[in-house]
Amino acid sequence: MNSEKTIYNATTRITASVLAILLGAAGFINHGLFEILQGNTPTHGMFIDAIGVEHRFWLHGTEAAFTLVPNFLVTGVLVTIVGLTIIIWSARYMHTRHGATVFLLLMILSTLVGGGIGHIVVFLPTWAYATRINKPLSWWDKTLPLKIRKTLVSLWMPMLILTSICWMTVMELGIFGLFPMQNDPDTL
Repeated sequence: MNSEKTIYNATTRITASVLAILLGAAGFINHGLFEILQGNTPTHGMFIDAIGVEHRFWLHGTEAAFTLVPNFLVTGVLVTIVGLTIIIWSARYMHTRHGATVFLLLMILSTLVGGGIGHIVVFLPTWAYATRINKPLSWWDKTLPLKIRKTLVSLWMPMLILTSICWMTVMELGIFGLFPMQNDPDTL
């Protein structure tokens, strides 16, 4: 039995895990399920619309993606499996020695099998942040005064909740295009 304790920064772990879980959910929900709905049909290229014409809820609700798999059903099943794996991995293993690396590889795999392309601007910083889980936060102590650190600590959870709500809103917008008091699809 390994007696070595795993030490990690819980705040960094929770933040990285929540963001990674949201990324996995976006691949699973916004891409995988809608690609499966398109059925056993060819993709007609590597750049696809995850949401087919018959399943769109609004004009711009297409969810662009890239896939190396030339079949919507297979692409959707693969994205769904990878998305669920990202969720499980992020919730349980993000803090492990190779947690961030496996997360990065899963996100690359998701991108290659139809999990979307817009998430790249989020998963790369999330991966970089996750590499800091097992690192001390001594920089904060040396750089920021105690009063500022306390303020940031008190804002951490509300900001994570707000970020999660914003991300889920973006997921909803991608599919349904619904936003309070806004009906113009081009504005959305």
